[in-house]
Amino acid sequence: MKPNSDERLLTRNEVEDRFGIPKRFLEVSAMKREGPPIVRLGRSVRYRPIDVIAWIASQMNVVSQ
Repeated sequence: MKPNSDERLLTRNEVEDRFGIPKRFLEVSAMKREGPPIVRLGRSVRYRPIDVIAWIASQMNVVSQ
């Protein structure tokens, strides 16, 4: 069974391509625990699209307050 594209875990490059969030920002924010939540698979870091979308929405709320 092929996973839905919204359920597939994304690499940092894919997050950058899909959402426009720079890869370097993702790297730094992961170290500071400030960016979108990450999923660790061994040494690999992945992102759930729904978490990235929720994080973006939360940042929009911070800016508008």
